[in-house]
Amino acid sequence: MNGYVSVNDTNASSIMHERSALNRFLGGSPLAVLVRLALISLLVGGLMAVMGWQPVDIIYGAADFARGIWNLGFGAVEALGQYFLLGAVVVVPVFLIMRLLSTGRR
Repeated sequence: MNGYVSVNDTNASSIMHERSALNRFLGGSPLAVLVRLALISLLVGGLMAVMGWQPVDIIYGAADFARGIWNLGFGAVEALGQYFLLGAVVVVPVFLIMRLLSTGRR
């Protein structure tokens, strides 16, 4: 131990930091997240097949929704603004409380 940090130690440290950041972002190891997503995709795909839904139905549904909002005109903009404010009255305080409680755990 001469007090110097070797290049290998620095690279290993940065790789470990990158992996931990990736794990935090994904909520687990990449392989575990991939397996979970694959299982959930199979479950949702099977449910959609039983219901007779196709992926294109979702796209058409979103397009029809957007078209309906557009056809409603400015009344729809006002209604969306009211929905936004109504939701924000609940969501923002809950978000702030959750952040304050999670800060205390760190």
